[in-house]
Amino acid sequence: MSTSSPHRLTSSPDRFTRALSPEQRSSLLTVAHAANFPAGARLFDQGGNTSRFWVVRSGSVSMDVRVPGRQAAVVETVGPGELVGWSWLFRPYTWHFGAEARTPVRTDEFDAAAVRTLMEADPALASAMWQWVGQVLVHRLVSARIRLLDLYAPHGSGSRV
Repeated sequence: MSTSSPHRLTSSPDRFTRALSPEQRSSLLTVAHAANFPAGARLFDQGGNTSRFWVVRSGSVSMDVRVPGRQAAVVETVGPGELVGWSWLFRPYTWHFGAEARTPVRTDEFDAAAVRTLMEADPALASAMWQWVGQVLVHRLVSARIRLLDLYAPHGSGSRV
C-alpha cells in the first residue's frame, strides 16, 4: 500500500541525480510524485507488469527473487538515492525481481511509460538513463548471482585455483 502526494523532487545529490544534468532532472520532474510505503509493503512482485519505478529518499527496500520450493531470496537491499526497478525499461515490461519495504520508505515515484516517452524525445536524456540503469542492472545481477550462490550452491562448489 502506498500513499502518494504531488511534490517536486529534492535536489540532494545522489546516484540518480548525479547521473543526469539539471535540465534532464527537470524534465523527469514532470512525471514524478512522492510515494510512501509502510514497512512490509510489497512495491511489486516478480513477473508483474511494470508501470512505474522509484528512487528511494529514505528507508530501505529489499530486492528478492522467487526460488521454486523455497522462500523468496533477498538478493540486495537498497537505500536512499538508489533505483528500485529497472525492468520498466525493457520489453515486455515485466518485473525480473520483487521488492518489499524493509522499513518505512519515502520514494520519488516515476511513471515508466512517460519516462520512456521523454527518452524517445531527448536522445541525451535517453543516453544518460540507459547508462545509469545499465550500471544498476549489472550491479543487481552480480549481487543476485553471488547471493544465490551463497544460499544454494553446495559447499566447495567454487572453482579451484
